Amino acid sequence: MKVTTVYLTRHGQTEWNVQQRMQGHMDSALTPLGLQQAEWLNRGMQAVSLDAVYASPSPRALRTAEIILGERGVPLKTADEFKEICMGAWEGCVSSELESEYTDQYRYFWDDPDKFSVEGSETFAEVQSRALNKLEEVVSKHEGESVLIVTHTVVIKVLMAYFEGRAMNKVWDLPYIHPTCLSRIDFKDGNAEILLHGDISHYEKNPSGMQS
Repeated sequence: MKVTTVYLTRHGQTEWNVQQRMQGHMDSALTPLGLQQAEWLNRGMQAVSLDAVYASPSPRALRTAEIILGERGVPLKTADEFKEICMGAWEGCVSSELESEYTDQYRYFWDDPDKFSVEGSETFAEVQSRALNKLEEVVSKHEGESVLIVTHTVVIKVLMAYFEGRAMNKVWDLPYIHPTCLSRIDFKDGNAEILLHGDISHYEKNPSGMQS
């Protein structure tokens, strides 16, 4: 039976990450460090053969995907299903202000995600459903191949939680999803095996102290 390998990574650091603003479906540009992080993963994956790359259409993810791909002649496709969780009224807002204004919902977001819901937002379960359906489609389409998906923190967290059998209220437990960290899942005979989860061994600088 053929093994299908899926690599998952998050976009590089953005301006709003540094400002601690919620992004969701909104966007901000990659910082110089974010561009560098994508370059690190480009170099870290030089020995990895890729057959296809899928990216969230958000510019921060698409730009990261382009840098990781570099000169490879691999098709790059966008998929709305891999966009970040829509945060509705929270998008563009600073985390500390949200914590003051939406005390309960802010706590739910980080400590009990099943209960998170603000005006115009998606739930964590909705994100997991859309991303998982698309992932299963990708695995089926690329049987026996290697695929890279460039996406966002919540998408990676809920997908990995599904394959770990992790409860949604534990979704924020370690490992931390650093910018351009790498996760790997191998699919064979209907089974999924996690080989990497939040790996940053390709980083060329110590991430401690870096804004994420």
